Amino acid sequence: MRKYLITVLTLSATLAWGQNPFLRNNIFFELGGNGVYGSLNYERQLTKQPGLSARFGIGTLHGQREGISDPLTYWLTIPVSINYLVNLKNNQSFIDAGLGATWTPLELYFKLPKYPERKGFINYFPSIGYRRYTSKNLMWRINFTPVFFEDFFLPWAGISIGKRF
Repeated sequence: MRKYLITVLTLSATLAWGQNPFLRNNIFFELGGNGVYGSLNYERQLTKQPGLSARFGIGTLHGQREGISDPLTYWLTIPVSINYLVNLKNNQSFIDAGLGATWTPLELYFKLPKYPERKGFINYFPSIGYRRYTSKNLMWRINFTPVFFEDFFLPWAGISIGKRF
């Protein structure tokens, strides 16, 4: 009995220390995507295995304002989203699907003539794409993220690179 117990404990300890746990945090830069033109993001897997995750970030949007001599103005964007990873191969390749929203606080900048009472606006971003983790815990992904805003639709995409930890 003692030999059986020692064998089971040794095998259990070996398997427990031999497992490579799934790293649940990502920090990444995204060009395009939910941040509109660019954003720096933090993402946390909400499960111990690849699956549901939440992300938030800070990004930028730029354009022209009427009546201002400066041709380009930059606005803050705050992207948030919920994503789901579908494992394709060995916790390294995934289908990445999600729903996100990005808020831009317009009261810091100007009033939109079409929406004079508005203090900001929200764009909605469904997304579908491909994500890959490398052996050195680098992450890259590419996704299709069309933009929806009340009476507006724009096909959009994003590409990301970052690090998981």
